[in-house]
Amino acid sequence: MIPRYTRPDMARIWDNDHKFAIMLEVETLAAEAMEQAGIIPPGVAKALRERGQFNAERIEDIEREVKHDVIAFLTNVAEYVGDEARFMHQGMTSSDVLDTTFSVQLRDAANLLLGGIDKILTALRQKILAHKHTLCIGRSHGIHAEPTSFGVKLAGHYAAFARARARLELAQREISICAISGAVGTYATVSPDIENYVAQKLGLLPERVSTQVIPRDRHAMFFATLGVIASSIENFAIEIRHLQRTEVREAEEFFSEKQKGSSAMPHKRNPILTENLTGLARIVRAAVTPALENVALWHERDISHSAVERVMAPDTCIALDFALNRLANVIENLLIYPDRMMHNLESMGGLVFSQRTLLALTQAGISREHAYRIVQRNAMEVWKSNGSKSLRSLLENDADVSTKLTHSDFDKIFDYAPYIAHADFIIEKSLEKSTG
Repeated sequence: MIPRYTRPDMARIWDNDHKFAIMLEVETLAAEAMEQAGIIPPGVAKALRERGQFNAERIEDIEREVKHDVIAFLTNVAEYVGDEARFMHQGMTSSDVLDTTFSVQLRDAANLLLGGIDKILTALRQKILAHKHTLCIGRSHGIHAEPTSFGVKLAGHYAAFARARARLELAQREISICAISGAVGTYATVSPDIENYVAQKLGLLPERVSTQVIPRDRHAMFFATLGVIASSIENFAIEIRHLQRTEVREAEEFFSEKQKGSSAMPHKRNPILTENLTGLARIVRAAVTPALENVALWHERDISHSAVERVMAPDTCIALDFALNRLANVIENLLIYPDRMMHNLESMGGLVFSQRTLLALTQAGISREHAYRIVQRNAMEVWKSNGSKSLRSLLENDADVSTKLTHSDFDKIFDYAPYIAHADFIIEKSLEKSTG
């Protein structure tokens, strides 16, 4: 991932030096367990702790010659450790080290991603509570539907990110796996006790059946979960982009004093952050299909998954980490315009009350089909007038309606209060700790 979208903490997890440090820790813990079991002589783990080092450039030089990354790593570490290094990696295979290391990286990356989701939830909660009863128009198909509140609108997104958090926690557990079972996963050359020891020390769980590699359905679930989170990010981003359109202007991204929106047009205030989030969401979702395709490996293992993961895992985690934190910032600084919301809400001459009128007429004794035709013919007049005509006035002067509904009935129909009567209930439900 290019530096533009890379946050330092996430970058460190995928840095080569950090990866090699985890690999060395896996080897050292395995040596500790083997010493305790009497498989290798005492002092090996101590030598690894005290003298175990590596040099990423030297590892690359060795790999160019031997064409094997783990052998290159072991060779370089041995150059620092000395004679005790001959007992390192005893009975283990490359995937034991690489897959367990990958699990640690994914687990730690998930912790950062969970932190990003928490920032979004905190920012959303503040805006939801501030706008519980801020009336705005609800839209379906992009067209005015019925009134809602901006707090309720945001509550739906809050619930989505609460679900995202729960899914990511599950995906993190799914991938927090240690596999040290030797070639083709039979434990023929390394005891299950070694795997259990390393797993416990690293805060992982032993793989039930590794077949030499950790099964890639675990990774597929992890990256599919990241893809769903990315879609929730885009869903919110698109909402802001629509609300920021000049014709709508109900909310917009913060625009700083010296910020410029266009090299040609000084008046422009563009939704560049949320547009960027839409793009980043595409990058994250692009990892889902390769992750699913990585599940199918030949027999006990092949390395068709390897190149995919070396590119996909860092880029996907880095992109999502950046996107989550950018979205949290967008929400924290979001500019919200209640007056404009009310202006838009009232711009179409009361069309938003059509359903309440329909229901009132059915309760007054008119069939639903006939009531629908009555309301629709008046509504279409308002629509054609671009809102200059009033639905209430037309209905009050319609003989089919005026004989059925009183002035008091119309006051009840054309009332915004019912649309936010349950806003507190919806919002409290969305903010519950456990969101299903």
